[in-house]
Amino acid sequence: MSRPGRDDSPDRLYTLTGGRTRSAPDNPFDLVTLVVAECDPVTGMQSEHAAILRLTEHPTAVVELAAELRLPVSITKILLSDLLAAGRVSARHPRGVVSDPDVLEQVLVGLRNL
Repeated sequence: MSRPGRDDSPDRLYTLTGGRTRSAPDNPFDLVTLVVAECDPVTGMQSEHAAILRLTEHPTAVVELAAELRLPVSITKILLSDLLAAGRVSARHPRGVVSDPDVLEQVLVGLRNL
């Protein structure tokens, strides 16, 4: 079984990103960033951009998008940056992780009681 993006021609990936190898420095996307479409795909839009908009009808993590598109995460981030700059998607990070030891202990006790 091949990994997503591993068998893609480098020429195809180069074309998808317009030759860019990195997204903008102020890129808000990491693996767990949730992406939500702000509009529907339009005629004439790059097929990968349209696919992202369809997949992000509900909040979807960047890593999930990359897997669904069968593209490397780095390429997916570049495509997402394009959509963000055009106002077609919004991005947000999941809420913070609970790190209070008392809360974690209560969760562990609750799971053991199941």
